[in-house]
Amino acid sequence: MTIAPDRRSIKVETRKVICPHDCPDTCCMSVTVEDGRVTKVTGDDSHPFTQGFLCVKTNYYLERLYSPQRIKYPMRRVGPKGSGQFERISWDEATRLIADRFKTIIAEDGAEAILPYSYAGTMGLLSYASMDRRFFNYMGASQLDRTICSTAGKEGYNFTMGGSFGTDPESIVNAKLIIAWGTNPVSTNVHLMPFINEAKKRGARLVTVDPHKSKTADQSDLYIQPYPGTDAALALGMMQVIIAENLHDREFIKSDTLGFDLLAERAKEYPPERVEQITGVPAQQIREFARLYATIKPSFIRLSYGLNRHTNGGMMVRTVSCLPALVGAWSQVGGGALLSTGGAFPLNRAALEKPQFLSRHSRFPRTINMIKLGEALLDYKEPPVKALFVYNSNPAVVAPNSRKVIAGLEREDLFCVVHEQVMTDTARYADIVLPAPTTFECLDLYAAYGHLYVQLSQPVIPPLGEVLANTEVFRRLAGAMGYADPSFEDSDEDLVRQALSGNHPSLAGITYERLQKDTFARLNLPQPYNPFEGGKYPTPSGKIEFYSEKMLRAGFDPLPVHNPSAESADGSPELFEKYPLRLVTPAAHHFLNSSFAEMPTMLRKQQRPYLELNEVDARERSIRQGQWVRAWNERGEAYFVADIKDSVGAGVACHLSLWWQRYSPLGWNCNTLTSDAEADMGGGATFHTNLVQVELAALSLPPEKMAGLENLYPLSEEVRLG
Repeated sequence: MTIAPDRRSIKVETRKVICPHDCPDTCCMSVTVEDGRVTKVTGDDSHPFTQGFLCVKTNYYLERLYSPQRIKYPMRRVGPKGSGQFERISWDEATRLIADRFKTIIAEDGAEAILPYSYAGTMGLLSYASMDRRFFNYMGASQLDRTICSTAGKEGYNFTMGGSFGTDPESIVNAKLIIAWGTNPVSTNVHLMPFINEAKKRGARLVTVDPHKSKTADQSDLYIQPYPGTDAALALGMMQVIIAENLHDREFIKSDTLGFDLLAERAKEYPPERVEQITGVPAQQIREFARLYATIKPSFIRLSYGLNRHTNGGMMVRTVSCLPALVGAWSQVGGGALLSTGGAFPLNRAALEKPQFLSRHSRFPRTINMIKLGEALLDYKEPPVKALFVYNSNPAVVAPNSRKVIAGLEREDLFCVVHEQVMTDTARYADIVLPAPTTFECLDLYAAYGHLYVQLSQPVIPPLGEVLANTEVFRRLAGAMGYADPSFEDSDEDLVRQALSGNHPSLAGITYERLQKDTFARLNLPQPYNPFEGGKYPTPSGKIEFYSEKMLRAGFDPLPVHNPSAESADGSPELFEKYPLRLVTPAAHHFLNSSFAEMPTMLRKQQRPYLELNEVDARERSIRQGQWVRAWNERGEAYFVADIKDSVGAGVACHLSLWWQRYSPLGWNCNTLTSDAEADMGGGATFHTNLVQVELAALSLPPEKMAGLENLYPLSEEVRLG
């Protein structure tokens, strides 16, 4: 007979941890721990931004924490690359194997033959960029240009506004017009929605501008649907109407901006009738939208990073970010725009990363753009990349032009180390796999790019198995490499204190001890916070720059302009003849990039890898709802289930991403199709500049392959086991 445990003897605690994922919300989670095991995760109701709820993904966080796919011990590959065949080894052996191989590569080819590859699988400052940067800087390894998400948009916004500053998101309850421009907060910034909904209760209107009719568009009062990559033209068309009809704010423009007369001349080139031809948005709707924006005050534009993932993405963000200045929105509480709050956090990142270690070397190491990983692994320039150390990322899934990436990962002469929580597609190609912790198992410090709270996450359970934070991994590797600098001995607590150092007034009183006790603290900023109070802007001129001398010196048009994207009817007419559908791949509601995309519940909720097609395009191709289709271009092919609806206009296709390769039909996800070309600014990624053709899969696949597609879904046994 089994006797149930006495509940009175079970130790139950409620603790707080911070969600580590690449999301503007950076939530504070309330965690129930029973005898060293997490049993419940909810949103912390004391946090002013989290407000007691979590997104659909993190509500099921226990599936990730206790997943049968969790990696708990170091492992060494024993089968072919990609087979996922490994044997357990000790940490001492793993550290020795990595250090020995690194030493050999450095001796034969130099340290630049070693490439770190990481991004925002965790946003904690310690895990994202601290001991790892010290290690690779000290070594002199190739530098990684971390461009895959936001660099184009940041650069474009900064040319206009001077930095990553924007409207305090908590103040938008005062806005009377809210525009979600190229973003879908219902799925990707859900904790902004209570503030939007409160504003709507007070009479505000919500507008969504997006090529894809998202869940946010479904809740909007007005939906504007431009073609992908044409947002700058739409914004310029609005400017033409606003200026021509004398709806601009002359006083604000005179006191706070530079270059209005030149902007007014540029805007004349974009009357609504011309803009309709570029964007597909009816001229009358452009006029009505412009009048709405200029006359309803305060107005607030929420931008995000989907807009910048085009070959013209930096200029599109730069152009849209000029609109608030044109109507004086920055002068009103709740008005303005927001791309990121990241610039408000004066954390001492240099103390964490030690960039001065680079001066140890005779020259600055080369820099490799992370979106060109496939090219870097397959291009045998001197020195070739002989070792790849992957952490906080899953490039086999997330990097563009993935056929090239995976071909590079298959190289037998490439020594690949992956530090990861679960057996990702990338980890299956590793020579050494190292076990990484979740946020429940490690200490880390968080800024945010969607609110203004500094937060400390402390471990609430012991590490599962032998998992180690990457701070400790790189401490051990530094020792094994013989790096004697005392900074490699800094503890995680030391690193937190260093990040909070610097005596900046915004951090006054925000100490490690305070965060240990309170978990989070708002930056010492007014509430509501206007980063440009008193007309002070961190641009070269000290004003909002419609005209940017800095852009001119950098080789850009100094004024807002519409540049056709590289893969479009205007930008590449011959390519457009072959591949006439513009494919966009925004975030799925249940995935966050490739995070959560292995969790059984999220896979079931996301159902299948659908390709949304307009009825016009489906009819031209004799495609019916629910049929398997093939999408292809010169980079590769991928297979989807047709979902025919009005969510996209004619000539546009949409796949909500990002499915892992091994859960994708025939093993290839949408990044088989995406380009590794750089955006116009910041070397950014261009996932949405992507022309494809689509046909019924049965036209290109033999019957046995078609059967393979049908048998793959419902989800595989591997998924159901979770």
